[in-house]
Amino acid sequence: MVSYSILYKGKLRCDVTHNDNKAALLTDAPKDNFGEGTSYSASDLVAVALGTCIITTIGIKLRLVKVNIDGTTVQVEKHMSADLPRRIAKIVVKLSFPSGIFHEYREKIKEIGDGCPVAKSLHPDVVQEIKYHFPD
Repeated sequence: MVSYSILYKGKLRCDVTHNDNKAALLTDAPKDNFGEGTSYSASDLVAVALGTCIITTIGIKLRLVKVNIDGTTVQVEKHMSADLPRRIAKIVVKLSFPSGIFHEYREKIKEIGDGCPVAKSLHPDVVQEIKYHFPD
């Protein structure tokens, strides 16, 4: 079990602390939802969690077979629904791997990424568009 402490600071902001390692972050409501948009919103963290979970899970598995993916970049887009109540409608994750990833690993990489814990935890109504780019 992992636990977190959250302090609501007012003005739609929260201080979040990871209780084990004491890492901290600030959330702020987005400008289009009455906040100042000075930090990540809660839904931003969900989108970022998907992107980081995908690449981290791939990194864990490829480390076992000594495949280096250092330098991989990940771009994440969060699309909110236009209707109410507000919700995340779609998350697009674009991974660009460095050259040198053998073709034999590419399908396995996609399988690992698509099966990361966050991807499997999101509601099925949230469209997950995950794109993998491997230079030839």
